[in-house]
Amino acid sequence: MSGDVSGRVAGEVAEEAPGEGSSGATTGSTGAGRAPSPALRMVLACGALFLVVLDATIVSVALPAIGGRLGLGGAGLGWVVNAYTLAVAGVLLLGGRLADLFGVRAVLVGGLAVFSLGNLGSALAMEPAQLITARAVQGIGGALLLPATLTVVHRTYDDPVRRTRALGLWSMVGAVGAAAGTVAGGFLTDSLGWRSVFWTKVPLGAALAVLGLCVLTRRTAGARAPRPRLDVLGALLVTAGLTALVYGIVAVRDTATRGGAQAALVAAVVLLGVFLVHQARWAPEPLVPLRIFAHRSVSSANVVVFCLGVAYLASPVLLALYLQQVLHYSASRAGFGFLPAAFAVMLGAQLAGWLTSRWGPRRTAVLGTALTAAGFLLLARVGEHSSFLPDIAVPSLVFGLGAGLSFTPITVSATSGVDASLTGLASGLLNTTRQVATALGVAVLSTVAEARGGAAGYALTFLISGGLVLLGTVTALVWMPAPGASRTAGEAGASGGGPSSRGVRG
Repeated sequence: MSGDVSGRVAGEVAEEAPGEGSSGATTGSTGAGRAPSPALRMVLACGALFLVVLDATIVSVALPAIGGRLGLGGAGLGWVVNAYTLAVAGVLLLGGRLADLFGVRAVLVGGLAVFSLGNLGSALAMEPAQLITARAVQGIGGALLLPATLTVVHRTYDDPVRRTRALGLWSMVGAVGAAAGTVAGGFLTDSLGWRSVFWTKVPLGAALAVLGLCVLTRRTAGARAPRPRLDVLGALLVTAGLTALVYGIVAVRDTATRGGAQAALVAAVVLLGVFLVHQARWAPEPLVPLRIFAHRSVSSANVVVFCLGVAYLASPVLLALYLQQVLHYSASRAGFGFLPAAFAVMLGAQLAGWLTSRWGPRRTAVLGTALTAAGFLLLARVGEHSSFLPDIAVPSLVFGLGAGLSFTPITVSATSGVDASLTGLASGLLNTTRQVATALGVAVLSTVAEARGGAAGYALTFLISGGLVLLGTVTALVWMPAPGASRTAGEAGASGGGPSSRGVRG
């Protein structure tokens, strides 16, 4: 099958550098015959991931200052966040496949360059249109980076235990990045002004790009020769379809854009439907071989991360707005209000690698999502005169710990049951689901909060969040494969059934 051919070819790239404990090494930019340092590769992957996830939330507490300086109202300020989310969600699946087909080094370094240029443009913006456009450029860079970082982690360690622990660190950094965004955004806005929210990421992105050139190996000449064709039509269809979907989600709540949003949602259904038919019947080398969905581990992980993402990944924005609009916290104080969740996420992610390697992804995911649901249900008690420690800090510790425990087993499940050549695609699928969930969570839950009004509105959003994550807990319990489960016939076919194919691990 052509999908299998492209997968095998992509798997031959020299960037599948061995990690610790491997004897071989690929000659590249890191020196003749010497394997790149696993520690430096992890610094690169985790640093790039941190910047991308941080970028999604760091702007939230700076929005009032941005609106006052650039003359943006509520709807316009929403697009400062939505432009980024829209671009990430629209391009992310393509970014994952590009990493598989054309090499992690080129995609990751190029993504860092685009991301840094977008931040530079945002920092220099003098008009709303300039800022929103620059935010979209940041999102395109982020979409290239996210799946590439996970592929770097996956290919750094051959040993399953080491790889699981590395994925735990990767997941922790991502979860902490989402929480740290509100803290860093509040501090920078109050101390250095809102433009510093963007300036500070430019040198960091440039430094990571240089590091990527140093520690990631080039493709060998032999790997370049049989490079497969990119499914251009499929890329256009899925990018346009996902962009229309996320635009419809975030714009449908605004009466001024509701008509266009509804049309976008219809267009999204049509475009994504045609994309699926194209992948199944017309594409000689599909962008997304649909056989990947035959993996129970992949499908279940995406459903669980969607339920978790709608609640947790939208929580920094919702909690920051609650603290500022209801409890009248300053920007920096509201940012620091997310610190309990950030510390708990770090602790949970540290435990997640250890638990996943012993309990398997399913049990660890069930525990993590159950704790997350409990934390949001506790947070649903907030009111107009809530005290920080009992009403906000304690629930934040609970749902932060649960989220930290959850992302590692979900990521392991989504990427461990597929052939190595499809790791970037599996990562792209998972991160696309997360981004769509984030956009849906911010759009729908903030609309619910506004419709109900005041503290009662935010209490309702946290209650809904708890219910959604509880649904994810049930999904993980009944659908995610148990440790040692053997592959089904469909899963064997999805991975090609060759000797390099992996079985589905818990």
